[in-house]
Amino acid sequence: MTMRSKKAALALAVLVLSAGAARAQVFSLTREELIKYTAQNPYERFPDGRPKVPDALLKEFESMSSEEVMGARGGAPGRPGSVTFVSGLQVLNPGKKLIGRALTLQLMPVRQEVAQVDAEEWKKKGNAVPLTHQSALDLLQPGDVIVIDAGGNVDAGGIIGDNLAYYIMKTAGTGFVIDGAIRDLEGIAKLDLAGYFRAAVPPAIRGLMVTGINVPVRIGNATVMPGDVVFGDREGVNFIPPHMVQQLVDEAKITHIHDEWTRMKFAEGKYKSTDIYSRPRDPQLIKEYEEYLKKKLGAAAYEAYRKRQARPGP
Repeated sequence: MTMRSKKAALALAVLVLSAGAARAQVFSLTREELIKYTAQNPYERFPDGRPKVPDALLKEFESMSSEEVMGARGGAPGRPGSVTFVSGLQVLNPGKKLIGRALTLQLMPVRQEVAQVDAEEWKKKGNAVPLTHQSALDLLQPGDVIVIDAGGNVDAGGIIGDNLAYYIMKTAGTGFVIDGAIRDLEGIAKLDLAGYFRAAVPPAIRGLMVTGINVPVRIGNATVMPGDVVFGDREGVNFIPPHMVQQLVDEAKITHIHDEWTRMKFAEGKYKSTDIYSRPRDPQLIKEYEEYLKKKLGAAAYEAYRKRQARPGP
């Protein structure tokens, strides 16, 4: 073999290896890749590598609001690594909060040559059922939230209807976030389910192919990672990196106590709004508030709060 032939063969081998690596990432990040991209996660992980924020911490979100989530230190819009809030989605049941861990699905308009290769690769892996959006639903665990990036495409039909919504409710017990359309709204609205979506349309899903399961996806202007905490209320939906959850919960407790004290002082009828809100200015009122906060939090939690307050900002 000539030197030129050897170089050509080497180049071809590199190309094939690169294509193989890219092909492996079409469906999902490997466990090792998920661990690498979520290295700051302080909690256990699912077998697939997704961060597993503890159920006890997820429960803390039941009494929270989007304002508290965004108001926590590090939650400022646009700040790198911050909690990301997405508005503009329709809310299925405004009185029901969405709380869980993200399992992500990416859908793109069909390119036949790509879809055909994907289908063949999927079959080679031993899957008897064809690769569809339901392949991601089959992976749902209790406490998961299916987060589907369809690029906001509502002309591609409803990605789920009332039957698959019922499956999500019974399997995960949470709900869904879909940057795209749903169908069978009349049926879905009757379910005890939280959901966020772009539109409701009569046709079923068409013209979309799976390009990623448990990969980074985009919802609105947010990048969502597998294992992010998903928190939705009447105003919109938040995606929270696991390493920020404990701090956010701690800050929310402070906000609850602050609001409780503020309303208690307003109820006395002795003060103008600016005397109390957003923070008291009178030294005696400041002292009263701090004592109230310490009593409610407990000495250890209060001391931790004071240390957080003393830290320099980013």
